[in-house]
Amino acid sequence: MQDINNQNITATFLKYVSLNVLSMFGLSLYVLADTFFVANGIGADGLVALNLAIPVYSFINGLGLMIGIGSATLFSIAIGKGRQDSLNRIFTQAFVVAAICGIVITACGLLFNRPLSIALGAEGEHIIEMTSTYLKMLMLFSCAFILNNLLVAFVRNDGDPRLAMIGMLSGCLFNIVFDYIFVFPMQLGIFGAALATGVSPIVSMAILSLHFLRKKNNFKLQKTKFKGAEVKKTMLTGLPSFIMEASSGIIIIVFNLTILRIAGDLGVAAYGIIANLALVCIAIFTGVGQGIQPILSHSYGAGRMDHVRHIYTGGAILAGILGLVFFLVGFFFPSQIASIFNSENNAQLAALTVDGLRIYFFGFLFAGLNIVTTSFFASIAQPRPSFVISALRGFALIIPFVLLLPGFFGLNGVWMAGPATEILTLACALILVFRFFKKHSAHAAIRTA
Repeated sequence: MQDINNQNITATFLKYVSLNVLSMFGLSLYVLADTFFVANGIGADGLVALNLAIPVYSFINGLGLMIGIGSATLFSIAIGKGRQDSLNRIFTQAFVVAAICGIVITACGLLFNRPLSIALGAEGEHIIEMTSTYLKMLMLFSCAFILNNLLVAFVRNDGDPRLAMIGMLSGCLFNIVFDYIFVFPMQLGIFGAALATGVSPIVSMAILSLHFLRKKNNFKLQKTKFKGAEVKKTMLTGLPSFIMEASSGIIIIVFNLTILRIAGDLGVAAYGIIANLALVCIAIFTGVGQGIQPILSHSYGAGRMDHVRHIYTGGAILAGILGLVFFLVGFFFPSQIASIFNSENNAQLAALTVDGLRIYFFGFLFAGLNIVTTSFFASIAQPRPSFVISALRGFALIIPFVLLLPGFFGLNGVWMAGPATEILTLACALILVFRFFKKHSAHAAIRTA
């Protein structure tokens, strides 16, 4: 990886962030493509089954992000400190942990897909069967999802964000094309949608392997003695990324169960549309956070706090602008968005989706700042404040809100839970950021005195 501190920091920021936003946008389209083709090829029942299964995808993806982001952060900090001897060990440890996690999830998917479907809220034999089918295929490819996240993080942090982007977008393109082929011409239904999604990360990894073939890599698998403390630090550093991703699955479960009670299957179908669109927006915010991670970690490891402040400020401003754009689109064009996923022209589904989009998307004015701040603390190996922010928006606030607000506002209370959570989380996040920079400014003043 080239010495970032000898490059123009603004140009480096724009390069990494733009490429990683595109990468994460591509990743989010895995699920959105399924939503579109399932909605138009299978109908509302397919949307219900897909939305019930999505929390498992969030969990698998979260594990991959935890291992990938955690280990890649240590990798970049080690480069910044000039500790080249530890790079292969960090990667090898992460690879083994990722493979073990994938194998365990695959076994669970083969053995327990039906009980898991029922536990997630599937009711009626038709819905249970579709949910079980999607889950089985998704979990069968869990090794590919997790290892792909690991490789993307390392290739990006090893100075090749462009290849990371190409790999992710190639997987996305494969998923979109084969979603159509499997669902429509081949009539494979939800099995086909899941199959296309599962193979996509394998395509991405094939592209990422060019990093090794071109011999640009500063990391590789090698026989090494595992360091328990280093593995633990990897997990702690990546834990906020896991919470941020996996909590979206937990939220979907809680929302599904609450909405089923209030509005039935059509309410869950409407939430399926909203949640999967929200995943795209969150993925773009995450792209900003992951884009600043390598340069933050490298700059922090090299002691360049001026760069650290500049990078965080740029990420926060960009997240705020994107959040405003997402809110305005959701507020002014909800009918047009809902119609894309409503092939049956169900008036009740359209009405539920329109109301939900207008309220739920208000939260994006604040969500991007929270996600970037979470990534900021994780990138400089400060897991405690990163964990606090992730936990607040991931479960500590939103679950009580989604359980309490419907009692006062009905289904609108469910949609309001997200914005309320993001506003309170942002207040806490800003306090933590101001404290951090104030502390380091004081230390800098003492050193120069």
